[in-house]
Amino acid sequence: MTIPEFVLDELADRLGARFSTASGVRAQHAGSESFHRAPPPDAVAWPETTAEVSFILSLCNAHDIPVIGWGVGTSLEGQALAVRGGITLNMSRMDRVIETRPEDMLAVVQPGVTREALNADLRATGLFFPVDPGANATLGGMAATRASGTTAVRYGTMRDNVLALEAVLADGRIIRTGTRAAKSSAGLDLTALLVGSEGTLAIITELTLRLHGQPEDVAAAICAFDSLEDAVECVTATIQSGVPMARIEFVDEDTARAFNSHAGTDLPARPHLLVEFHGSAESVREDAARFGDIAGDFGGRGFDWASTPEERARLWKMRHGAYPACLSLRPGATAVVTDICVPMSELAAAVTAARDDIAAEGLLGPILGHVGDGNFHATLLIDPDRPEELAAAKRVAGRMASRAIAVGGTISGEHGVGLGKRAYMAAQHGEACQAMAAVKQALDPRNILNPGKMLPDEL
Repeated sequence: MTIPEFVLDELADRLGARFSTASGVRAQHAGSESFHRAPPPDAVAWPETTAEVSFILSLCNAHDIPVIGWGVGTSLEGQALAVRGGITLNMSRMDRVIETRPEDMLAVVQPGVTREALNADLRATGLFFPVDPGANATLGGMAATRASGTTAVRYGTMRDNVLALEAVLADGRIIRTGTRAAKSSAGLDLTALLVGSEGTLAIITELTLRLHGQPEDVAAAICAFDSLEDAVECVTATIQSGVPMARIEFVDEDTARAFNSHAGTDLPARPHLLVEFHGSAESVREDAARFGDIAGDFGGRGFDWASTPEERARLWKMRHGAYPACLSLRPGATAVVTDICVPMSELAAAVTAARDDIAAEGLLGPILGHVGDGNFHATLLIDPDRPEELAAAKRVAGRMASRAIAVGGTISGEHGVGLGKRAYMAAQHGEACQAMAAVKQALDPRNILNPGKMLPDEL
């Protein structure tokens, strides 16, 4: 779109060097971690205060200018792309830890604070923020996409760890949702509404987060299985037995090969589980022993225990690097990244069906995921210059989504909807999509906040 010159002048006068229409800056905000692409925004702004966000939104709303929130650009479904032009709000300068309250086990932060920066700030308190999507994402972005990650099986997702928000509505009004209290039954839960709204309802400017005590002891290990089915069945049995896992991650043989080539490991080319236990020294030993017995029943072997913090850091760095590692299996490729979540009883069947479908389409698609809560991904590697491969990958992703919905699961466990999963929303939610559209219309009647995302255009 074309933004009126007087609007650009007003924003430049208010923000100075923190507002840019330079082509290089705009291009930096046009990329995506996966195959999604879009033209660059018309301009980029770096607000430093809630008042500045309010000013920008009020001005843009008055002139029907789209506004798109941006954290560090690690989303996988194109949530931060300016598909209809407009202004990208880069929130990286709103990066203060405002307050830490160890006695209440909470922290108040601005949206540009990354999860690693918050945990570094918390080291002396004996507390930590557990939600770990792998990427060093901003906490505002993590809330906007309702992120989770490797520790969700024990500590929950962003939905469970955001107590309150400050946010700016499309017309510039500033609201506060939630409280610092452990619970509330006063009114609609607007915090839960905004967490996961992907910047389509408001721009988050402050978060109050639940913290957790650092465990007394931690143990982590990796072990191999003869087949994908054995590894996944082991996960189901472990969860159903009540072993309190802190993390239980699955990688298939292709992902193990990717780790070897990318991270210099020497894993056998077989499916693996990566596990971690938190608690007292005694409870960790007991939990590890119980898991070892269960894994043995499913043929798990070659346990490699990470007994020091440095070894554990290397183990999880390898896991967090799975996406670039998988891309290295096919140099020059990009990826369609799937993200379904199913009930635990359906997990083995869903993973097996996905693997068979990927093979039938002739694709290379390593499978991995946070299987302790039924969430797994396939990284479908495609040549960006071959549209037939993109079409095949989309067919696989669509069938995975359909199978998940059929068994009471979801089209996305943590990556969100963005551009990539809009087409599946009606199949999962039915008439509830109309209710979502009504909420969008009530809070953003001019449709300036991240338009073209989440809900289909016809809604």
